[in-house]
Amino acid sequence: MDTAGHSEATAHRGLELTPFRGLRYDPDRVGSLAAVTSPPYDVVVRPDGLHHLESSDPHNIVRLILPQAPTPSARNEQAAETLRRWQSEGVLTTDPRPGLYVYEQRDGAGMLQRGIIGALRVSDPSEQVVLPHEDVMPHIVADRAALMRATSANLEPLLLTYRGDGSTTATADLVERTAGRPPLLATTTEDGFSHRLWSVTDPADLATIQADLARHQALIADGHHRWATYRRLRTEHPSPSPWDHGLVLLVDTARYPLRVRAIHRLLHDLPVDRAVAALHGLFRVRRLHAPLPEALEALADAACAGNAFLLAGDGSFHLVDHPDPDLLARTIPADRPAAWRTLDATVLHATLLDHVWRIPEDSPAHIAYIHDTAATVAKAERDGGTAVLMHPVREEVVRDLARQGVTMPRKSTSFGPKPASGLVLRALDL
Repeated sequence: MDTAGHSEATAHRGLELTPFRGLRYDPDRVGSLAAVTSPPYDVVVRPDGLHHLESSDPHNIVRLILPQAPTPSARNEQAAETLRRWQSEGVLTTDPRPGLYVYEQRDGAGMLQRGIIGALRVSDPSEQVVLPHEDVMPHIVADRAALMRATSANLEPLLLTYRGDGSTTATADLVERTAGRPPLLATTTEDGFSHRLWSVTDPADLATIQADLARHQALIADGHHRWATYRRLRTEHPSPSPWDHGLVLLVDTARYPLRVRAIHRLLHDLPVDRAVAALHGLFRVRRLHAPLPEALEALADAACAGNAFLLAGDGSFHLVDHPDPDLLARTIPADRPAAWRTLDATVLHATLLDHVWRIPEDSPAHIAYIHDTAATVAKAERDGGTAVLMHPVREEVVRDLARQGVTMPRKSTSFGPKPASGLVLRALDL
């Protein structure tokens, strides 16, 4: 988040990143580092992706972040017991010295991202140090909080961005210099991304990073529910305590711009024919006989002119656009900025889900949020539901709304690449 001239003009504390002793897999005790990693918990497509990860290695991190048992309490107890066992068996070992971690992701198409993993002071929204841009679902926050309480650990870092300027040149140089050294670990995951991790333990280097970041605020790119969980758990433990901080990856998007993608919706109990029929007279609907890439191009073109969505699930695609202006006026709150009122996600939730289809957006029994486009379509076709494919929001729109303190509808954006889970954990009892 670009804050040049902002943080200096207020009394707010900036980003406070603290070194910690990372908990990491011993590569000699697992099949491979790639086989024990996972995407973040909310990106794993269930049940297919979950089963794939569980079978890739008996120590895959998914057994901690998405434990499987008949009840929530049993799942959390299982995760806690698994974590304790892996530590006692030496599968997970603690680094000897506290440090911050430089983390690099690279793909085969020339994308390079580097950032710093550390324990960030958990702040209140009024401080405007960490800015959310999406609302959260209370049941997910409760679920993540119960898991963190049981394991007493931050199992995966959330992704925060800040906009570096002249004051962070020293940190940028330090990150580049560190990346020239042999890493603590290096692996390539099955999605083609290579991952490397270094520790920074020199007191002078740590002081440089901390002083630079103290001038900035950050935007939550991915991990709103986990940040809300950090805030909830901090209030449960008298300060000072390890719960005052939470595990994050901070990326300077002035140096390493993130990709912004959409998060799609799967409506479990609404067949496509009923979804389309309900739109008659309210939106324009055109059936597309085209493969997915061409259908997404048509969606992108339509999104340039206004709100647009792509419905799938019956073997073809339906392009939905040109909403009736009177319908939007009746269903969208007027007390928000125009940039918020015209978001596709706003129209989807306020108009389509609430008013037209009458689907509760916070009920997992009715709706799922899936990052992978092809997987969303495949699940809709297999289950007889409706996939609602979205066009991504531009990053500058997200940043501008966050600056105004306006949150977007939940699951509006997917920033990436996201950090792989399983490369470094933070145990709160160390």
